[in-house]
Amino acid sequence: MNVEIDQEGCVAAGQCVLAAPDVFDQRDEDGVAVLLREPLAAEYDATREAALLCPARAIHLAE
Repeated sequence: MNVEIDQEGCVAAGQCVLAAPDVFDQRDEDGVAVLLREPLAAEYDATREAALLCPARAIHLAE
């Protein structure tokens, strides 16, 4: 799975971090989402959930 974040479109809601905390984090200065690492196979469902929960639809997945 390839994960990309549109950081300019991110609204810093933090839903991705709540859904997949080992995959996503937020920058301290503005809360914009950052990718910590590509998800492991066991984290695919949580990563998909994070993308669905993103209110800005700023997380893009390619499987």
